[in-house]
Formats: sequence, structure tokens, C-alpha cells
Amino acid sequence: MADYSNQMAFLASVPMTQQKRTTGSNGSGTFFEAMAQAWGEALDRQANAIVQKSDALTAGDDSPAAVTALTTEALKMSFLSNSSHTSISSVGQALETVARKQ
Repeated sequence: MADYSNQMAFLASVPMTQQKRTTGSNGSGTFFEAMAQAWGEALDRQANAIVQKSDALTAGDDSPAAVTALTTEALKMSFLSNSSHTSISSVGQALETVARKQ
């Protein structure tokens, strides 16, 4: 299926003109960049959730429920971080493989 790999290479390199990007004003970028940006934004949101739970503990709410909530958010961050690394690495390796076959 050489045609499929050509389509994948095209998809990975085509600019994402519909994607709103915070790093550039022209709105262009590749699928790979858009995926990495989305993962970054998800990790940022999760980090903010951890900060909020941590602030509650710092303010004196050291109840078991508050500690458990913070632990839960930290474990969720670990899961998201591992998932983002795995997906970005996998897509990067796939793009590398497709590029070698060109």
C-alpha cells in the first residue's frame, strides 16, 4: 500500500490552516504540531488542577479527602504525561518511517 504511506506523509506535513495557534499569527502548522500543542494544553490544564488542590492543602484543609483529591490529580497528571509522551513518540516514529520510504 504505497499509496497509503504517501497519504500519511501528506497528512502529517500539510499545514493545518483551520487550527488556531497561540505560537503563530498565521494559523499554519502541521498535524504533528497541532497534536503536540493539544497535549501541552491538556497537561497545562491538569497542572492547574494540581495547583488548585495543593493551594487548598496549603490553606489548611489537610483532610483525608483533600489529600486524596490531590493524589488523584497527581496520578492523573502522570497518566496524561505518559500518554502524551507515548503518542508523540509513536507518531514521530511513524512519520520517520514514512519519510524513509519516500
